[in-house]
Amino acid sequence: MIRQILEALGSWIISVEGSMGLAGIVLLMGIESACIPLPSEIIMPFAGYLITKGNFTLWAAGLAGAMGCVLGSLVAYYVGVFGGRPFAEKYGKYILLNPFDLETADKLFAKYGEIITFISRLVPVIRTFIALPAGIARMNVWRFTAYTFLGSLPWCLGLAWIGQKMGENWPSLREQFHQIDLIVAGFLLIGLVFWIRHHVLFLKTSKTT
Repeated sequence: MIRQILEALGSWIISVEGSMGLAGIVLLMGIESACIPLPSEIIMPFAGYLITKGNFTLWAAGLAGAMGCVLGSLVAYYVGVFGGRPFAEKYGKYILLNPFDLETADKLFAKYGEIITFISRLVPVIRTFIALPAGIARMNVWRFTAYTFLGSLPWCLGLAWIGQKMGENWPSLREQFHQIDLIVAGFLLIGLVFWIRHHVLFLKTSKTT
């Protein structure tokens, strides 16, 4: 069951990236950065896997990922600019975005200022939601774009590099550690279940209030 779920998600991501190439990476990372829960921790390693197949280079994949982050983040940024916090609270639940996520991002932005838009790009989960408070605070859009790109590039390159190395060495690794894929899959699934449970419970609660 674990393997089937991960294989289904992985197959879909690979099909998008395989058929659309670099544009597929831009699209998927754009979705992830627009506050929609599609983890870059899956998208970019699969891009790295496709590097081993000769589809594109590491730098091309990293730049495409960073560009997708910028485009998706700009969508969330302008939602914050024009819709503000009330809009995000009202409609965020439909993409499993709850007030806790918004509060966390708001506090980080208030504490560290604009530089958090750079730092947060290297932090899982928070990186997805930081664009909203930046938009609400009406951060200069050019600095926001620059920080987002500069923070996203090493993240995307690093994940793609991991996927590339795994793709190159997977046959030998699998022979030596034939259960490692099940262990990794188990941890990924547990994390996914807790994350979804946290957000879906909020969604159900909000409907009854």
